[in-house]
Amino acid sequence: MSRRTTTAFLGLAAAAALTLSACGSDDSGSDPFSSGDTEAGTIVVGSANFPENELLMDIYAGALEAKGLDVETKPNIGAREVYLKAFEDGDIGLLPEYNGALLSYLSGPDGVAKGITSPEDVYDALQKVLPEGAETLPQSDAEDKDTLTVTAETAEKYGLSSIADLTPVADQLVVGAGPEWRQRYQGLVGLKDLYGITFKEFKPLDAGGPLTIAALKDGSIDVANVFSTDPNIAANNWVVLSDPENLYLAENIVPLIKSDLVTPEVTDALNAVSAALTTENLTELMKQVVLDKQDPKTVAEKFLADNGLNG
Repeated sequence: MSRRTTTAFLGLAAAAALTLSACGSDDSGSDPFSSGDTEAGTIVVGSANFPENELLMDIYAGALEAKGLDVETKPNIGAREVYLKAFEDGDIGLLPEYNGALLSYLSGPDGVAKGITSPEDVYDALQKVLPEGAETLPQSDAEDKDTLTVTAETAEKYGLSSIADLTPVADQLVVGAGPEWRQRYQGLVGLKDLYGITFKEFKPLDAGGPLTIAALKDGSIDVANVFSTDPNIAANNWVVLSDPENLYLAENIVPLIKSDLVTPEVTDALNAVSAALTTENLTELMKQVVLDKQDPKTVAEKFLADNGLNG
């Protein structure tokens, strides 16, 4: 068994985040997805461009390796618009996904039908919109939701406890998120549709990453799209605004995989990961990566060992 990691995705991700286009060439004119050096039979596991997804990629890859499978990892590809194109093109075979966010993205500009919010309902609805040749294995109980988060000072100043409270004051506030948020239903589009919210300014930063966290800390944004497992929320006593209109659906971790890669060994490995993950232990793992600055691969290896998934 072996694993190779391809790291030449930063230029591609940056360009794609600006254009929200299909995978293209990086600044050197070469396309890292088309290198042609992936060995036959190798499972290519990718990740989005934020720390938790890279961690989950390493957990998936390590669990597959423990079954004797050959694995290649491609971290930090970019936003969903980019890595799903790579997945549909066959350059990526497996991705850690989030059921509600994936459903919302695949459902298009009209969003998800009313009443579909629970993990089970979201998973069932997701099956109807998956790309051809793709499937999801059973989802985990572990969940990481998109949130709108503010500092305690901002919450007190404007009387904020829910997203709805933003409606009359949003024209005074700056919101920060990944560039793709401008056009996503679970971003500015849905906030205007469901809540009537129009912010004073949108600052394109990163997907719940260090740029967004730093901007909320230094006050250059007032509202941030932060993921619910981010340890910075508790560490900084930030306030996560409730979502009474359910813009953000259940966000359970789920493996998205090419159907032709599904074997008993692959299924057993990934199902065991999904069973071992919880929201609580995922939050703790993220503390180790984000606050303690541990290498995601090292954290993943310890998680697998602690749960008997490394051999």
